[in-house]
Amino acid sequence: MSKSSSNSSQRITCKAAAVIWGIGEPLKVEVIEIEAPKSTEVRVKMLYASICHTDILRSKGKGDPIPLFPRVLGHEGVGMVESVGDEVNGLEEGDYVIPTMLAECRACENCTSPNTNLCLTYPLDRNGLMLDGTSRMHIRGHKLYHMFTCSTWSEYMVVDSNYVLKIDPSIVLPHASLLSCGFSTGFGAAWKEAQVKKGSTVAVLGLGAVGLGVIEGARMQGAARIIGIDKNSMRKEKGQVFGMTDFVNPDEFDVSISQVIKDLTGGMGVDYCFECVGAEPLVNEAIQATKEGKGKAIVIGGGIKSVKIDYFPLLSGRTLKGSIFGGLKVKSDLPIVIDKCKNKEFHIDELLTHQVTLQDIEKAFELLKQPDCVKVLIKID
Repeated sequence: MSKSSSNSSQRITCKAAAVIWGIGEPLKVEVIEIEAPKSTEVRVKMLYASICHTDILRSKGKGDPIPLFPRVLGHEGVGMVESVGDEVNGLEEGDYVIPTMLAECRACENCTSPNTNLCLTYPLDRNGLMLDGTSRMHIRGHKLYHMFTCSTWSEYMVVDSNYVLKIDPSIVLPHASLLSCGFSTGFGAAWKEAQVKKGSTVAVLGLGAVGLGVIEGARMQGAARIIGIDKNSMRKEKGQVFGMTDFVNPDEFDVSISQVIKDLTGGMGVDYCFECVGAEPLVNEAIQATKEGKGKAIVIGGGIKSVKIDYFPLLSGRTLKGSIFGGLKVKSDLPIVIDKCKNKEFHIDELLTHQVTLQDIEKAFELLKQPDCVKVLIKID
């Protein structure tokens, strides 16, 4: 017996999707066509979305093997399942879900390893298409590329069911949108990737949503000292709310960031340093800011194509590690993060500083330039 819903075979007209046609071009809210979900896919009516730094990079043609346009961006969001394919398990019409850039099959070599969250069966997608190499979105004869496995800046989207997570509808839905990438990435980096130890010292380079997530995670792991670094002094108050103990604006110092951190720690450096910006010079600063012999530098920020690494600090026993989605496994770890949010263990409210409608999404990019802006919530009408 087919489990597909009554709507699953129907192509629909989506009245509002933010389409970008090329590098540097403005987003245009346009009418597009959304195909029916195929066998393992679901079609989702989006309720809220948010903007991640990675979306901004992709709009500039950065981070992909080749620029992919025209495109509907957005990978943070929350929505309700509108229809399902006939081979979908565990999801049905009316379920609330968040998209996930990663999947977890729980069977491959990586999914059964505690050391990585990168599934081999359903890998991280960078070609902007579905698993079968096609798109479910079209506009005036053009196929539209997705952002990773989804496109949340749209009234509707189709996504493979392996890349969504069902959530409890009682959670504050705007908060759920943030958990689909940015904040969770930072929190997971401290909790799962670095496994910050109680009583340790931590430095966080960049206090956006990811960096503030790192601070929250480090605090909950029991770090004794958490140093936040950002050129925007308005982030000091935000950082303190999440658990930061010291704030550094590097523009106020004549020495390197790593030297400032060492000066604050008696010349030793920190146990863990997280690079959350995606700036080439900060990678080496992160390494050099950690303790000789045992320090760990975790790079989270996207957008870097290549970087020249200073060799001696690594030779001296430090570790440099990259992280995707904070090391969180989508089915095993992300539900724990969601429960913590639902139980108000996080300070998520502090992240949501501005809100726009999908029709005004271009305004969101201007808001992000304001010093008091952390995250912009997009209400999908």
